[in-house]
Amino acid sequence: MNPFRYTRAGDVTEAVRLGGAARTKYLGGGTNLVDLMRETLERPTSLVDVTGLSSAIDEREDGGLRIGAAARNTAVAEHLAVRTRYPVLSRALLAGASAQIRNMATVGGNILQRTRCTYFYDDDGSRCNKRVPGQGCDALDGFNRSHAILGASSACIATHPSDMCVALAALDATVHLEGARGARTLPFTELHRLPEDRPELETVLEPGELITAIELPALAFAARSTYRKVRDRASYAFALVSVAAALDVENGTVKDVRLALGGVAHKPWRAWKAEKVLRGQRATPQAFRAAADAELADASPLRDNGFKVELVRRTLTAVLGELAGGGA
Repeated sequence: MNPFRYTRAGDVTEAVRLGGAARTKYLGGGTNLVDLMRETLERPTSLVDVTGLSSAIDEREDGGLRIGAAARNTAVAEHLAVRTRYPVLSRALLAGASAQIRNMATVGGNILQRTRCTYFYDDDGSRCNKRVPGQGCDALDGFNRSHAILGASSACIATHPSDMCVALAALDATVHLEGARGARTLPFTELHRLPEDRPELETVLEPGELITAIELPALAFAARSTYRKVRDRASYAFALVSVAAALDVENGTVKDVRLALGGVAHKPWRAWKAEKVLRGQRATPQAFRAAADAELADASPLRDNGFKVELVRRTLTAVLGELAGGGA
């Protein structure tokens, strides 16, 4: 048994003060953190419950949306403004986990869940640099069918598990943070880190820093967006590959586009190269495949996951074809 102290924060100021103590974790719905504590993979000495902080979903005057970090995933997925103006986010949330977990999980907690694989959980039998920095990564030469093909390193090849985060990356979301040094904002795409030689550091958050809200910009063509998740079974499984996409087509030409991939990297992967290739091109299957090829040019598949390269190519092409009006 690992004893810990539990405190419920009354406001953001109190949460940040309490959260700055050593070996303290913020507690949202607990759907990831409590699991890891049961497995003794996380051993905080103090938990600060932040579920009483803002869960509001507010429409901004400029047409954007601000979502409190304590908002439950189900509430966000069902919100009318999300479903109509950012359907990619609603569909990504509904593709993640079970209804019961979505009812418990918070936006902030979803964002900060650990990037992990089965070797991370195997504390007694496997080496993992996330658990013990410098120990090694048994996934490299082990069973790595579900692991990263982009942005990985010799220290870690795990993939980020969140569906919601892929949609947020595609939507140019902004993260609002509060810490000991005050408030700051950060583009969502800059929040999570690639593993490099420090895979145990998964975000750029400072010690004790708290996510207070997520802001979605006014993006008119996000109403024409979707999320597609390819997985081994129909429910409650992490993505092998997923695509979040928003497409703006005018007179058959791609005017603008937003793309992000899941299941392929240590962080939600914004497909900047594919976007650049697509803008100004005719909205054709050939252009969509060329965009996918540009994004996959640096892919480094492993022994068991080479199929992901073609799976990304086909899924991305199909999703863009659907948004362009060509079916698929």
